Amino acid sequence: MLGLLDTVEVELRASVASADPFVTEAARHLVEAGGKRFRPLLVALGAQFGDPTGAQVVPAAVVMELTHLATLYHDDVMDEAAVRRGAPSANSRWTNSVAILVGDYLFARAADIAADLGPEAVRLQARTFARLVHGQIAETVGPRADDDPVAHYLHVIAEKTGSLIATSARFGGMFGGAAPEYVEALAGYGETIGVAFQLSDDLLDIASESVQSGKTPGTDLREGVPTLPVLYAREADDSDASSVRLREILATGPLTDDALHAEALGLLRESPALKRARETVRSYAEEARAQLAPLPPGPSRSALESLCDYIADRTS
Repeated sequence: MLGLLDTVEVELRASVASADPFVTEAARHLVEAGGKRFRPLLVALGAQFGDPTGAQVVPAAVVMELTHLATLYHDDVMDEAAVRRGAPSANSRWTNSVAILVGDYLFARAADIAADLGPEAVRLQARTFARLVHGQIAETVGPRADDDPVAHYLHVIAEKTGSLIATSARFGGMFGGAAPEYVEALAGYGETIGVAFQLSDDLLDIASESVQSGKTPGTDLREGVPTLPVLYAREADDSDASSVRLREILATGPLTDDALHAEALGLLRESPALKRARETVRSYAEEARAQLAPLPPGPSRSALESLCDYIADRTS
C-alpha cells in the first residue's frame, strides 16, 4: 500500500503542472507543503477490499486530494490565514485573487481526471463538492435563531469534512472493484471517521500543550471560532465558579487579550465541557468502527479499526 501512496504523490505533483510556470508554482505550493494525505490513505485502504492494483485507484486518490487542496486555498482566503502547513499561505504569499483562482484551477484539474474515471465518478465528485460548499455557507452564515448550535456545528463538519472523506473511502472500494455492500460500508465509515477526525483536531487546539494540532494552541479560541468544547461550555448550566467564569469570558467573543485568552484556555482544559467533547469524539469513533461490520476481517479492516483507536486516543 505504501507503494500505491508513493505513486499518488508523484501523480499529484504531475497533475497540477501547467503550461504557465506561475500557475504551476502556485498550484504546487500546498502539494509540496505536505499534509496528512488522509484522503488518499482512505482511497488506498478502501481499494484493499477489491483489487488495489486497479488502474483507476491512483487517479481516484489524486481526484480526492486535489479537491481537498482546492478547498484549502479557498479556506485560507475566507479565514485570512497567514500560514498553512508551516509555510506562508498562498493568499499571503501572493494575493487573495491568486489563491481563489488557483483553488478553482485545482477543482478543474480534479474534474478533468474524474472524467477519465467515468460519469459516476464525475457525479460523485460534483455532489461532494456541493456538500462542501453547503457546509462552508452554513459555517459562514452561522446557526439560525431556532437552530441548536451544537447540531449546526456537527452538520457543518459532516458537510465540510465528512463528505470528502466518505467519498474517498467510497472511491477506494469502487475503483478497486469491491462488492457493493463493502463500498457502502466504507462510505459510511468515511463520513463518521471524518467527523471524528475534525472534532479531535478541534480538541487538540485546546488540549495540546505543543503545536501537535499544527497551529499554536488556542488559535480557534483567540479567533472566536466556536468549536465543540466551547459550544458545550456555553450551553452548560454548571454553577461552580470555574464554569461560570468560563462562560463569562467566552461571551466576550474573540479572545485577543493575552491574559483572558490564557485564563479561558486553562479553564477549558479543566472543564466538564472538554471531557464531554472527548466523549463525543469517542462515540463517533466507535460508531465508525461499527460501520465496518460488513467488511471481511484482515489487515485492511484492522487498519481502519486502528484509525478509530488513534482518533479516540489522540485527545485523551
